[in-house]
Amino acid sequence: MEYYSNFEKNKPLSEKMRPQSLEEFVGQKHIVRNGSLLDRAIRAGVLGSCIFYGPPGTGKTSLARIIAHISSGEMVQLNAVSSGVSEAKAVIEKAKQDFELFNKKTYLFLDECHRWSKAQSDCVLQAMEEGHIIFIGSTTENPYTSMTRAIVSRCRVFEFKPIEREDVIIALKRAIEDKDRGLGNLPLAVDNDALDYFAYACGGDVRQALNGLELAVKTTNISKDKKIHIDKQTAQDSIGKLPLSTDTTMYYDLLSAFCKSIRGSDSDAALYYFARLIKAGCDTRIIARRLIAHCSEDIGMADSNALLLACCAMYSCEKLGEPECLLTLSHAIIYACEADKSNSVLIAKDLALDDAEKTRDAVVPNRLKNHPSINDDKTGGYKYPHDFGGYVFQEYLPKVLKDKIYYTPGKNGREKGLARKKFMFKKDNKE
Repeated sequence: MEYYSNFEKNKPLSEKMRPQSLEEFVGQKHIVRNGSLLDRAIRAGVLGSCIFYGPPGTGKTSLARIIAHISSGEMVQLNAVSSGVSEAKAVIEKAKQDFELFNKKTYLFLDECHRWSKAQSDCVLQAMEEGHIIFIGSTTENPYTSMTRAIVSRCRVFEFKPIEREDVIIALKRAIEDKDRGLGNLPLAVDNDALDYFAYACGGDVRQALNGLELAVKTTNISKDKKIHIDKQTAQDSIGKLPLSTDTTMYYDLLSAFCKSIRGSDSDAALYYFARLIKAGCDTRIIARRLIAHCSEDIGMADSNALLLACCAMYSCEKLGEPECLLTLSHAIIYACEADKSNSVLIAKDLALDDAEKTRDAVVPNRLKNHPSINDDKTGGYKYPHDFGGYVFQEYLPKVLKDKIYYTPGKNGREKGLARKKFMFKKDNKE
């Protein structure tokens, strides 16, 4: 392996191949496509504070560096796990000096930003408002639930998604061909099915795909034809994952068949496709997530216990692991299949979201406000339901949606009684 003596570097391939311009950036076409809001703001150098959230290896850090480079700004990177208030204050103080003396922007890039406490977050608020720093947070967690509202309200939030297979292959080929930063000076011969496997097995994480490729290259000897051949088997060994099935298409077909078997109340078929996925190396948490979703989508209020069992199965997958969690998963799958079915929750959700979009300025009835206005008593006072035996009719929706119904109980399972109860209560109390 003397051939690699000059190839060994401190930085991993994924770090060396970080995109240095928007033209090199791959993926996230929904937010950085040519002409999009983010694309225009970056190129014009007017992007304000923002938060990037999504899975690892999807370009959050790379895009932050590109933004700082295009605007000729200074980028300071902190990690929320290891940095505190003192480090942030030092960055802010220097940023103020650079801004006032040289009119130079400072980008504070905070990795794992959801880990910052309220006190840590509050220390940068004033600097953000005054424009001394431009905050860019990176997180794998939903910022709306994991970060302080004060920070989120001052940022534009962009969701990053797993990189598409075609874009991962573009990044891999670029690394293979690049002679300055990549592997272009090596006599590589990488099979197309090996590239496909790297792109498939990385799960949308370009960093993992590039690191897998680098490991494959470094551990493969030069053949008699003086080439470093990387085939599919080498790719499988290097990226550390078993193939989920014959190919990617079959994997998604198995997942689809599993979901449709639950919806169709066929527990035998659901168990079979579940077993196929497990034997092929599928992460049990993927199956549990699909099960949880379908317990609300296809079963819903007809039998809410299905959702509880599905959540227990997910807990089992995370805390027990295989093989113990397979028993809990099987239990939840069988229950979901045999349960009464209803899609009323799905329908209600879609109707409510649609109206929320159409009536985003609708006024909350005065009786329901946290601090009712003394000058607005047209809607009457709030009636405390427990004073009336647990239920009393009063209009809760905004005036523009008066008497609107989203949730209509189905005719199966527990919902059979709910349908009669819901409409009788409304009718009786109106009268």
